[in-house]
Amino acid sequence: MSKIPVGILGATGIVGQRLLTLLDQHPWFEPVWLAASERSEGKSYAVAARWRLAQPLPARFAGMQVQAPEPENCPARVVLAALDSTAAARLEPAFAAAGHMVISNSSALRMHPDVPLLVPEVNPEHLQLLERQRAGEFGRKGGGVVTNPNCSTIGLVLALAPLARSFGLQRVQVTTLQAISGAGYPGVAALDIVGNVIPYIAQEEEKMESETRKILGRLTATGIEDAGTRVSAQCNRVAVEDGHMESVSVELEHKAGLDEVRAAMASFRGRPQELALPTAPAQPLIIVEAADRPQPRFDAERAGMSVLVGRLRACPVFDYKFTLLSHNTLRGAAGAALLNAEWMRAEKRLSAE
Repeated sequence: MSKIPVGILGATGIVGQRLLTLLDQHPWFEPVWLAASERSEGKSYAVAARWRLAQPLPARFAGMQVQAPEPENCPARVVLAALDSTAAARLEPAFAAAGHMVISNSSALRMHPDVPLLVPEVNPEHLQLLERQRAGEFGRKGGGVVTNPNCSTIGLVLALAPLARSFGLQRVQVTTLQAISGAGYPGVAALDIVGNVIPYIAQEEEKMESETRKILGRLTATGIEDAGTRVSAQCNRVAVEDGHMESVSVELEHKAGLDEVRAAMASFRGRPQELALPTAPAQPLIIVEAADRPQPRFDAERAGMSVLVGRLRACPVFDYKFTLLSHNTLRGAAGAALLNAEWMRAEKRLSAE
């Protein structure tokens, strides 16, 4: 099978770097175009990108020339975007209007009523919103926009989805301990974060609350009807390199025993697992039995594209509480976008119109 050519917007950042490592040996996609800001334009990728990952830069990408982020310059119809929200708000609609299928990590268009906010294990049917885009600003030339959620939201909704399906969810309280890599590079100043916890991440709480309701919502003839679940989030930045930890309490609509809740989470699978998509984890949720796990230092890399769930127990205020850990730049960003692209290919949404 010939591979589908893809472009990467924001290729020199941490998420762009993650994408290149994931795409290096990917069976379906081939990066043919790398774009970044004007200060990187015209340079070789190895010179333009300050490589920040433990994995070495794949040699075959090192000499690729970084291009200007202009739709007419991109030879690939499929574009994986890893832009900051300001740039994304300007560039992603332009690429979509020019006929590109944009698969985005940015928050800029996540809450647009016609844009799928996609976690394929949780809400694969939301991809049908692309039909609504055909008549709007994004789809005039067969383009479109699909987004993945905030890095902390992805871990949360993967853990909530089996509970919502099996028992219904009335209320969710979540407190996050988020890694500094989630702030991008150079991120948070050392004098602010070393030996400290910052109890504020701009717009993070609002994103978690609204995105969770959209993802768990129902697709209707007129768009997405948000889930009725009440969600309250408190978000903190902590001195951890990779791995977002979240303490979650849930109130169920229909009461269930602890063993039932555990079984629902442990057995959770979705369409990516049924189809064995290349980036899909065999088990989206992994139950951790040790009383003091998961921990970012030991478990973030182990999690990979899965979410680790530990300390599942009864809650004296709601029904149950647990701790989850997800890898924020893998499952929470680059890997999520790539999995969305794979799901779109499985649904035949990546071919030219």
